[in-house]
Amino acid sequence: MSENINTRPELPARLDIFSDPVCPWCYIGKASLDRALAEAPDNPFAIQWHPFQLNPEMPREGMERRAYLRARFGNEEAVVKAHLPVMEHAERAGLTIDLSAMKRMPNTLDAHRLIHWAGIEHRQNAAVDALFAAYFVEGRDIGDHETLADIADSIGMDAAVVLRLLQSGSDVENIRDRDAEARRMGVGSVPTFIVAGRHAVPGAQPSALWLEVISELLGGAE
Repeated sequence: MSENINTRPELPARLDIFSDPVCPWCYIGKASLDRALAEAPDNPFAIQWHPFQLNPEMPREGMERRAYLRARFGNEEAVVKAHLPVMEHAERAGLTIDLSAMKRMPNTLDAHRLIHWAGIEHRQNAAVDALFAAYFVEGRDIGDHETLADIADSIGMDAAVVLRLLQSGSDVENIRDRDAEARRMGVGSVPTFIVAGRHAVPGAQPSALWLEVISELLGGAE
């Protein structure tokens, strides 16, 4: 990197991640970050996930995925072309994306609500992982309340409580307001990582970059 992330960082360093559970680059980017964190277990990051909806105008019930892709890309050839780099990067990252299993394109507002509630219980990273696996590997509809409650149960949350919250309006405006604030801040795509409240790192970056960031942060603290 051309300059230190922070010459005198306060550690732990906050790492804010703007992401959407249906974003394949977010899935890939998290895998790369996770590899770096595993390689540098003494890393200084305190991670917080933030909502950003790629499709905020999606109907709350979602839509059939093939119809969504046709509307977005126009034809099958364009869809295949758009998927190629995603599949290539996912394969290099050792990740599974089962396109044939993905039947629905969900509205992710409720998935972001689950991530928010998981954060209160210090299970946010587990929630993000579970949502990525449910959507990209298992092809589940992560806009469905029963599915989200089941995901909550799988990471040790109270499924019944989560289901009641989902069926209410709890934190709907919170998520929408935070999404809007992210856009006002200049976040226009995901994943976007903000290091120590100062430096934006856009896109699915390789593990090597994160190891460099970690080294700079720790070196600057010495």
